[in-house]
Amino acid sequence: MPLELAREAEQRTPTGYVDRAIQCRLCDHEGDDHYGLLTELDTYGTALWLRWHGTETALLALPDCPVTGPGPDGEGCCLFADHPEAHTWQHAPEVTSRAS
Repeated sequence: MPLELAREAEQRTPTGYVDRAIQCRLCDHEGDDHYGLLTELDTYGTALWLRWHGTETALLALPDCPVTGPGPDGEGCCLFADHPEAHTWQHAPEVTSRAS
């Protein structure tokens, strides 16, 4: 992350700290835009994301994805609203139990 964006991100966070080791949080995707979660913001249901495409980068304050998974537990998606591709719970590894 460019130094000037890191400083801006740190100023916008409630804690003043942003992890600079950012990875794309989208599941395998077709698009060229990548999104890394930086931190939750003071505004409920909003987070600060870094978007990059090649060498172009930008900070974005995006609302959380409101979609939950099927079933009684309804696991929430850990991405932003209107994100491309699948929700995070759709690509979570299956948990299988083995009888001993």
